[in-house]
Amino acid sequence: MHPMKLTIALIATILTALPMLPANGSAQTLKKGSTLIIAGHPGEAQLVEINGKSYVEVEALALLTKGTLSFKPNQTILTLNAATPEPQAPQKPVLSRAFIQTSVEELSVIREWRSAIVNAVQTNVPLEEDWIAQRHRLADKNLALASAAASTDEDRSAYPLLSAEYNNMQKLSDLYLAFRNQSKFISPESFGNSALEDQIQTCAQGFASMTDSHEFQDQTACH
Repeated sequence: MHPMKLTIALIATILTALPMLPANGSAQTLKKGSTLIIAGHPGEAQLVEINGKSYVEVEALALLTKGTLSFKPNQTILTLNAATPEPQAPQKPVLSRAFIQTSVEELSVIREWRSAIVNAVQTNVPLEEDWIAQRHRLADKNLALASAAASTDEDRSAYPLLSAEYNNMQKLSDLYLAFRNQSKFISPESFGNSALEDQIQTCAQGFASMTDSHEFQDQTACH
């Protein structure tokens, strides 16, 4: 695509006013003013003040704007190329704030759920099924909120890991209830060190590191 061009016709008698000034400067006052900066163009050009008005040399203006000069009788034409915007660095994909917040809430419920079951096994004090059902409903609700909050590609990549963590926690909870309902003794050593329980903890730790960095990183333990 060719850049848009803006052509400015400048009257030559005005542009050549500086060389035509009287040498003694008695009729006009000539002094350096401030500098001219044009947005979107690097560099600056010196302004000259004559009797309260500011002027800039056309050659300096052409150099500043990377324009081209052409000449006709009684006219100097400066052709300006539209400023080319500087390319912006691509934004790094991140987890959205809303998804992180809902994920942290989900992990908090799962952590409380898991800790209560492990404690019940270690102390041989059964958990009430109603309490477990409440944790289940709350975790299910938070998982749905996390799904609704997933708005970026990073969110959508991380959500299946969070869902897998929820599913594994549900498996651990169902395992505990099955043992308890059958009145079977649950060994604290075997239950607390089971592969499933380790997987839940490792996945939660890995997912927490993602929410801290706001960057998606695949977590093997969550699969």
